[in-house]
Amino acid sequence: VALVLWVVTLVMGVQANSHVGFGLTATAIAALALSGLVGIFVGDTAMFSAMQRIGPRRGGVLYATHSVISAYLGFMFFDERMSPQALVGSVCVAAGVMVAVAFGARKDDQHGWEATRGPLAIAVALGLLSALCQAAGSLIAKPWMAAGVNPITASAIRASAGLGAHMVLLVAGLSFSRALHPPTKWLLFQVGLNGLVGMGIGMTLVLLALKDGDVGVVAVLSSVTPVLVLPVLWLSMRRVPAPGAWLGAGLTVAGTALVLLR
Repeated sequence: VALVLWVVTLVMGVQANSHVGFGLTATAIAALALSGLVGIFVGDTAMFSAMQRIGPRRGGVLYATHSVISAYLGFMFFDERMSPQALVGSVCVAAGVMVAVAFGARKDDQHGWEATRGPLAIAVALGLLSALCQAAGSLIAKPWMAAGVNPITASAIRASAGLGAHMVLLVAGLSFSRALHPPTKWLLFQVGLNGLVGMGIGMTLVLLALKDGDVGVVAVLSSVTPVLVLPVLWLSMRRVPAPGAWLGAGLTVAGTALVLLR
């Protein structure tokens, strides 16, 4: 992902008198690298670890709490305030995501993705850590995005920082940094596609949104991911989502409309 983002940055071209590409200051590069270490290296790793232990559905509800944390941090550090309508919409989005994920499974669902592996407390702690790190990563990047840094270049810096940190762990020979099983070509393709879509495109769009949007509002809108995952789980698991999933999805759509139409 880092390589692709850097190639795109070079293809776009770099203007010497702009705030993109190699025109970045050392302070901006350091801040964006820190954002990558917090949000990608720690945050994404914790998210995947939580998902491995309790599955994508319950892991999603923990990750979705980053919208609430981001709104609070935005208020604390940037004095960001929401209008009453946007606040109601944000509450609806957060509630909808929680309802969809928490009550989105049927009682008779015995799919392997619903199993709990290891202590539940550790999984919950990892999920909340991922949410906190995602919120903190966005908070660190916000001033530089507002200053006009190119979002693709910013994503390249963040991805490179995460890559570098993971390579340090791998070279150090730490056991938990190595694959449990030899990866197949299909698995590598899936992981690569996940990175390009999620980190390459998704996080770049989040950074672009942070250029003009408040941290809290951007986090609320990006937190609808677990609801969007429900149809994917429906297709892959061959099971119609439970009524709670539909209720949560409806709340999320209504809340999003309130935020956008304020």
